[in-house]
Amino acid sequence: MEKLISELKHKIVDTLGLMDVTPEDINEQDQLIGGPLGLDSIDVLEMVMMLENDYGVVIDNKELGETVFATLDTLARYVNEHGNSRS
Repeated sequence: MEKLISELKHKIVDTLGLMDVTPEDINEQDQLIGGPLGLDSIDVLEMVMMLENDYGVVIDNKELGETVFATLDTLARYVNEHGNSRS
């Protein structure tokens, strides 16, 4: 799971083009949306596309998205349970 969390940190920084953030700056327990990273709904859409492309994970409704994107930890657990490939 640690490898997946590290991988997701890098992918979030790269996918969203976070200039002033390093993967090490992302805490697994911090709120992702509206939290310290300042992520918004557009960022969520970009992450949803990355998850579909890289892990085969589909997040197809708002309620599921709110649960999955609560923290990096919840995101990693969802990808670990529902993903069908690793990049």
